[in-house]
Amino acid sequence: MEHIDIFKQIAEMREKLKQRLSEIELEEQETIAISERSLMEIDEVTRSLKTLISDYNFRNIAEEIYFFKEIKPQFISLYIYHSTVLNVETSRPIAGQKILRKYYENEIEKLNVFYVENAEFYSYCRRKATYMDHKYFVRNAFDIKMKMPQTFYNYDESFTTSHDHQAAQILAYKKLEIFYKHMASKAVDGIAVGPLENQNIVWSATKVALIELIYGLYKMRCFNGGNIELSEVMKFSEKALNIDLGNYHKTIFEIRSRKNGTTKFLQLLTDNLNQHFIDSENI
Repeated sequence: MEHIDIFKQIAEMREKLKQRLSEIELEEQETIAISERSLMEIDEVTRSLKTLISDYNFRNIAEEIYFFKEIKPQFISLYIYHSTVLNVETSRPIAGQKILRKYYENEIEKLNVFYVENAEFYSYCRRKATYMDHKYFVRNAFDIKMKMPQTFYNYDESFTTSHDHQAAQILAYKKLEIFYKHMASKAVDGIAVGPLENQNIVWSATKVALIELIYGLYKMRCFNGGNIELSEVMKFSEKALNIDLGNYHKTIFEIRSRKNGTTKFLQLLTDNLNQHFIDSENI
């Protein structure tokens, strides 16, 4: 089979699958039904993809890397997403809004644990790095000294590299974050903000700066003596300042990973306030 034919065929498979999943979303109303039917479609296409690749000899390492880094994760991420949604939704407690909101926030925390545990590879992907591609995305080329998934030896060597599954997880978890946030927003427990909602006060610095400030205050136990969840503090701050802080877990992780000083905004805040007091004494 010629090089151009197989990748064209895979592109057609992906497009047909995308169209079919869109049709399912229109045909079904319930999330569980959507994920159940979607998994059946994804499984069938992925099996066909596996058969196609098993009979194909990549022309070079670059082509193999391209498949396992860019193409395969697009299919597997869909399976991870829908299987996770199905598990989460079928396990969802029958409870009030506050408990449901906490339930989805806990799921977001689980995603954050994955980012922390796989920080090196996650950073590698975010930076669009390539220097380890020959180890991460080539079959039977893994380095035993690298951090390997616990189930690595259960993988099919003809259709798996050491890190293509993690690449798929990152894609899937981005979609899961959106899903969880949407579901959590539907279960709002009505944290009262009071008259602040009507005040003409807006946050005019960056969102990253605000998250850094709030997180610093949170870690100093400045809210409720520390007897409060970070998610509640963030939600209150968003309502009070009428701002969407997005995925603040990722932002905190990125702040913590800064090479040139982790608390840039807090340091700038301290320096400016100290300078203000010095200038005031000289007046």
